[in-house]
Amino acid sequence: MPIFEYKCNACGNEFEELVFDRDECPTCPKCKSTDTGKLMSAVRSKVGGFRPDAGGDSAPAKPSAPSSGCAGCSGGNCSSCG
Repeated sequence: MPIFEYKCNACGNEFEELVFDRDECPTCPKCKSTDTGKLMSAVRSKVGGFRPDAGGDSAPAKPSAPSSGCAGCSGGNCSSCG
């Protein structure tokens, strides 16, 4: 059961409605008019992970290593950290 976007032709109200029948045009929740029409909705979906050759989206950010303030290493586990 998809959610569709509608616009009321009587008052201009735009609303979303869960419908059971694709051809059904529900009444406007604002003015109760039955003169409503389905709007075209923009859809974007992403399936799977990052593909560098797909373009558009950038790679997910890599988590940074914890900073210890030590110039000798990046993990804070070396003998010079203290």
